[in-house]
Formats: sequence, structure tokens, C-alpha cells
Amino acid sequence: MAYLGNPGNTIAALQKYNFNFQKKYGQNFLIDTHVLDKIIRESKIDKDDFVLEIGPGIGTMTQYLCESAGRVVAVEIDKNLIPILHETLKEYDNVEIINEDILKLDLMSLIRQNGIQKPMKVVANLPYYITTPIIMGLLEKHMPIESMTVMVQKEVAERMQAGPGIKDYGALSLAVQYYTRPQIVANVPPNCFMPRPKVGSAVIRLTRHKKPPVETKDEQLMFRLIRASFNQRRKTLANGLSNAGNLHFTKDQIQRAILELGEPAAVRGETLTLEQFARLTDILKQILDE
Repeated sequence: MAYLGNPGNTIAALQKYNFNFQKKYGQNFLIDTHVLDKIIRESKIDKDDFVLEIGPGIGTMTQYLCESAGRVVAVEIDKNLIPILHETLKEYDNVEIINEDILKLDLMSLIRQNGIQKPMKVVANLPYYITTPIIMGLLEKHMPIESMTVMVQKEVAERMQAGPGIKDYGALSLAVQYYTRPQIVANVPPNCFMPRPKVGSAVIRLTRHKKPPVETKDEQLMFRLIRASFNQRRKTLANGLSNAGNLHFTKDQIQRAILELGEPAAVRGETLTLEQFARLTDILKQILDE
């Protein structure tokens, strides 16, 4: 039975192994059973699911996952936590612990080795310093993922689900919304962790689109346009794109495309929707092909 959500049991496990928190790994362990129950509920996992957990720590959420899912693979970068995980998860026969950096792990090989037939679910209390590389890495590589239910910094969660014209809206918002439907399902205060982080946290569920909500002839170009648009937020869209080193359009071509899009010449990138960025991409490709 899962017991690590209790702060006393967490402290006992850490003391038994003389564990010291590693700042470089951004370690903040959950110690609130209500939050853990909420994450499991919102992840909508059942005994048919293969679950990938990133950064299991001492196995607090892993215990809950093992009791709800069919199979769990927990990927932990800190080798000092591996013996603790083997101890705290010894009662479960449906978990595999991997001591590896998730950014370097060959996930497709892992999926093949486990004979996974349906898309997996990702559930994690992510290290805040590498939240974006982890999430975008999983999405951009088109991994067979049905959903991700992850604890992240509250500010990052708000950026993921922000819409046009809002301060939080940016390249991350558009990228996440291209691949998934984001929904913040819980706000989590610092006192739910050990040690306490200096920022608020949130649980966000990213449900993978069966197909992207917009179509474009060149996905990579669209994301280059998006990144260039937000790299210089105070500039007009035309100036931002014409100053980008990885884009090779003239300013005249960009201005013409913006007008064809039906937007004024002085429009800023942060006001465009995902659909408009997709259309802009296709217009620019058409101009190049003329």
C-alpha cells in the first residue's frame, strides 16, 4: 500500500539512506496525499495503461501509479535515489526503475522492449529547470503518448494554456496547443513539497490531439516563424521575422504575406492565433515558390 505521501514516512526513508537533496536536479518531493490522489484521478489511468514517470524521487507517486496502472516505468537521473526506489517499490511487480537522463533515453526502444501496443501516459512531478525541454522533446519526437499529467511551475502551466493577446502567450503556448489540449487541473502551494520550492506549482494535463488542430505545408517552418515572432516581442511581426537569422525571406516578402493574411503591416506576433501562423507559413512558402 502507498505510504510515502505521509511526511513522516518520507523523512524516515530519506534518513535511512542519509539522502541529501541535489539542487542541480531540482528535487522537491510531494508530501500531500490529497495532491497525489488528485494527480492519479486527473491522469485517468487504469490497469490497461503503460505509464512513464519522469523523476520519481523516492517513489512517492510511483507507489500510487503502481496501484492504478498496468505497468510503470520510472526514469530517475540521480543514482543516489536508485537504492531507495528499490526499497520503497519492492512490494510492486509492475514497475521498472531506470537510472537515466530522460533527455538521452531511447524511449522508442523502451516501448518496443515492453511490447506496448497503445499510446502511453506520462505522469510526473517534473524538475522545474528542464520542464520545457522534457515536454517539447516528447511532443516533437511524436512519441506515442495519449496524455501527460505533470506538475510544473505555475507560471509555466499558465503559459502553456494562454491565448493570443495575453502576457503569458508565447512560443511555448503555441507549441503545446499544436500538439495537445492543455488544462490546469490543480494549483499546488509550496507547503505540499519537501523541501518547499520558492514558487507556486500547478498540475496540468496535456491531452494529445489525434490530429493537429491546424494544417500547414511545413511544420518546421511554422515553428521557426513562431519562435522568431516571440524572440523580439516589442518589434512588429515584420521586423521580428526579417531580423531572424534562420529565416531567409526579404522584408518585402514578409510584409506581403502579412497583408495576404489580412493583418495590418504593424501587427505584432503575440496577437496571432495558431491558425494564423499556419496560414502565414503556407503563404510564405507559396511566395517562395513563385
